[in-house]
Amino acid sequence: MTKRDILILIPARMAASRLPGKPLADIAGKPMIAHVIARAEAAGLGHVIVATDSEPILAAVEKAGRRALMTRTDHASGSDRIFEALDLADPDKAVKIVVNVQGDLPTLEADDLRAAVKLLDDPAVDIGTLAAEITNDEERFNPNVVKLVGSPAGPDRLRALYFTRATAPYGEGPLYHHIGLYAYRRAALERFVSLPPSTLEKREKLEQLRALEAGMRIDAAIVKSVPLGVDTPEDLETARKLLSR
Repeated sequence: MTKRDILILIPARMAASRLPGKPLADIAGKPMIAHVIARAEAAGLGHVIVATDSEPILAAVEKAGRRALMTRTDHASGSDRIFEALDLADPDKAVKIVVNVQGDLPTLEADDLRAAVKLLDDPAVDIGTLAAEITNDEERFNPNVVKLVGSPAGPDRLRALYFTRATAPYGEGPLYHHIGLYAYRRAALERFVSLPPSTLEKREKLEQLRALEAGMRIDAAIVKSVPLGVDTPEDLETARKLLSR
């Protein structure tokens, strides 16, 4: 697999309910989206492009000397946005793997991004993602912390059986915090966005369940920690402290 085979897409929009305009929030002298781009580029996997519906985000990315694409304003999810951006960026369909990196992960580790893509070395895997063992008791019971329920599929690797906001599975043993980063085979992304929202997806409000309900295989690399997702003003202050060191 070469850099031409892999495209990293970062969906970014201004209309976040808890922290509007967060892609442009200043962190250590740069907008947050610039930090996410730098983290994605550090993985050395392939080209990195921002997919947005916002002219200010487009301008900020271009000011940083990077590429952004304007996409429609009516997408229901980041997956739909990156699928549109994929067709715009690669109309000849040369790209084989598409990585969806959320635009609010300014502390994402490059090694973790590489680990998600590495899962697709197994031809049976449709989608690669990430998980980290939960070590904080509060997270075990927090419905905002999505849990990955899976079977071991090798060292530091799980085959996903379910994703849930509940505390699961029951009994002794580790629980895993799902990290919402996805490496798709191109055909898997095409199939995924063509499917209607599934029963469990609508119930749990978790898009990735659509893939499992359709019989697609998702594997997760187990990583050491969860990158900070910036969703609130408090998260933003934490990011500023971490990245100003």
